[in-house]
Amino acid sequence: QVQLVESGGGLVQAGGSLRLSCAASGRTFSNYAMGWFRQTPGKERVFVATISSSGATTYYATSVKGRFTISRDNAKNAVYLEMNSLKPEDTAVYYCAQRNVAWATTTTAMDYWGKGTLVTVSS
Repeated sequence: QVQLVESGGGLVQAGGSLRLSCAASGRTFSNYAMGWFRQTPGKERVFVATISSSGATTYYATSVKGRFTISRDNAKNAVYLEMNSLKPEDTAVYYCAQRNVAWATTTTAMDYWGKGTLVTVSS
């Protein structure tokens, strides 16, 4: 079955950077779109970024555009989220997700989810 395992979360000061990684297994990674989402306590999980199966097309939430970069390495079955200029409001549990098709946009429902990694940005 599909497994998604996030890593790279932690505590960082405002203005700093982190790189999240997600290792995928269970099926041919290069066939499917991937995404990152985040959730804070008491709120719904929200879209951060998605990337198509080839990596050619990406989408970002307005709140992270210009600061975050999603990328993937199909040879390593991994997707990444490079986060720069972090702000306290970026504090959340970040989830990796995979879709059953090759593309995903800003509102696409995802089909598989990891367990998340916590990012805390201190002011």
